[in-house]
Amino acid sequence: MTQGGAILNLVVAAAIGLAAPVVQAQDARAPDVESLLEQLAQPDQDRWVRIERQIQRAWSQSGSAVADYLFQRGQDALREGDTGAAIAHFSAVIDHAPDFAEAWNARATAFFMENRLGPAMADIEEVLARNPDHFGALAGMGAILEQVDRPEAAREAYSAALALNPHRPSLRQAVERLERDLAGRAL
Repeated sequence: MTQGGAILNLVVAAAIGLAAPVVQAQDARAPDVESLLEQLAQPDQDRWVRIERQIQRAWSQSGSAVADYLFQRGQDALREGDTGAAIAHFSAVIDHAPDFAEAWNARATAFFMENRLGPAMADIEEVLARNPDHFGALAGMGAILEQVDRPEAAREAYSAALALNPHRPSLRQAVERLERDLAGRAL
């Protein structure tokens, strides 16, 4: 598999595998996201998958039934590989709820899947402006930066994602690969 193919697989798996279903009502007993992020950042956390899902679920709540419906349609289209329809749905969500960071993240994923790296990076920047702790967006940024041959910036983005979520082997492997490559360039 080519390096570009491996990067695409990393991003698509992260986007689809980490995507949580849209939740219509927030559970009053649910812990706050800040607390969950602190727990997730602990390297020895054995419940990290559950915590990661709780964070994703919280991030997937727009607060609008219309936005949630459109977002779910976009996620369904993305899972089916219909990136054009996904982009249209996520764009409609962004028009309706521009502060909903997860819609920007989902559209960035769809743009990436179409190899539209400029729009994908622009949407990732929108995600991070709204949610600087979005480890998935940081991983996506790393993948794009790696694909456009900016290994130092890619390593920084992957490292930032890894600091927030140290449990993803693919992130650790990306950082290690880039550190080897950068060390080789220095010689």
